[in-house]
Amino acid sequence: MRTSIRHIFALFLGLLLLSMSLGALAHGVDDDTRLFLEQNTGMQFFPFIYIGAKHMFTGYDHILFLVGVIFFLYRSRDVLLYVSMFTIGHSITLLWGVLGDIQVNPYLIDAIIGFSVVYKGFDNLGGFKRLFGKQPSTKLAVLIFGLFHGFGLATKLQEFELPSEGLVANMIAFNIGVELGQFMALAFIVIAINFWRKLPSFERFSTVTNTMLMSAGLMLMGLQLTGYYLY
Repeated sequence: MRTSIRHIFALFLGLLLLSMSLGALAHGVDDDTRLFLEQNTGMQFFPFIYIGAKHMFTGYDHILFLVGVIFFLYRSRDVLLYVSMFTIGHSITLLWGVLGDIQVNPYLIDAIIGFSVVYKGFDNLGGFKRLFGKQPSTKLAVLIFGLFHGFGLATKLQEFELPSEGLVANMIAFNIGVELGQFMALAFIVIAINFWRKLPSFERFSTVTNTMLMSAGLMLMGLQLTGYYLY
């Protein structure tokens, strides 16, 4: 029974990583969303909430980083603290990037986002302590990488040259949607991790999962850096 559960979870995670790779090539915007953003005029509060939630729920690069962040957090208040720091970071640069028209190369930003996944997986495996004998500040790392993740969201919206009318309200709505999508995705992830902690296989599971996080981050970095040099 436990072997079957492990195989199912491994298959699910493998499909998640494959989907992330395909989504990275398309910059995470489907045709319906693209059409709406290109034709949008004025304030569209609830549609932007929906778009924000959908983008975060299917934004595999953001979700993978958060998996690494919460993987070894056992208390609800710690999960809330770290996720809040990530939220503060990406909210600042999302709003600043779009409203201030801060132009950043999307391939380089997405490569840094991929690196954030590598960083957290390496951190969870104890790599920093083994190599350097010291653990960097996890809170500071989450906040800083949150800033880059926010710029990643901003670059995707800037592709559509959104009209200035209602832009502030639309960006606030989009940010609210991002938080809702993040909450929904994390709810399932926390349940799965808490379930696995009760099993004897958790130590092996944690090593394999964080190794796969690093592999996924390296794959994302490679894809985005290839895009940067080709386009």
